Amino acid sequence: MRVEIWSEITCPWCGLGSHRLDRAVQRFEHGDQVEVVHRSFPLSDRYPVGSVISVREATLRNYGLAGARLEAATGRVEALAEQEGLSPYRVLENEVGNTRRAHEFLAHASAEGKNRLAWDTIFRAYFGQARPVFSLDELLDLADEIGLEREETRRVLTDGRYAVAGAQDSDTLLDILRQAWDDTHPTVVVAGDNAAVCGPDGCAVPVADAAHL
Repeated sequence: MRVEIWSEITCPWCGLGSHRLDRAVQRFEHGDQVEVVHRSFPLSDRYPVGSVISVREATLRNYGLAGARLEAATGRVEALAEQEGLSPYRVLENEVGNTRRAHEFLAHASAEGKNRLAWDTIFRAYFGQARPVFSLDELLDLADEIGLEREETRRVLTDGRYAVAGAQDSDTLLDILRQAWDDTHPTVVVAGDNAAVCGPDGCAVPVADAAHL
């Protein structure tokens, strides 16, 4: 059985949801027959590439949430994470930025057979250590951690292409073509009055928009 989970890297509910799914699969009687595959659902194009802002500033700017309300909302997520064995899980004292390059890194890692490892590592770095995961150098450090070749990863992230080593068989090449197509043709939700929202209480796509996805 294959389970796909669609996530934004900086969404605290996504990181928690990924952990909860892992725990459920571990407890499932047929867990050894379950394949969990992570997919990208970028929601960060509102942020300029190359800069980051604090979660406090971002939630105030995007949702008008600050002060005690913000502390309560993020504190709730952090408390739930602790109950699930995720500690530390840093939501409020963190930064956000454009995650497009990070999703390209995850696509490359997936093409190299490291989908789960890459997603687990990037969630752990971002929420567990409050490490930024937006710049090229930050992503290359993650590549080192999960055993990706650093210079090949650099080429992929700067050239915008996948690197395929050797004379791969047609099935492998077909899988890479499909992966590249999926990663370069993501579902797009147009911002506006009915835009997708990823806030302190979760992520949601309005019903009117979801019907057209």
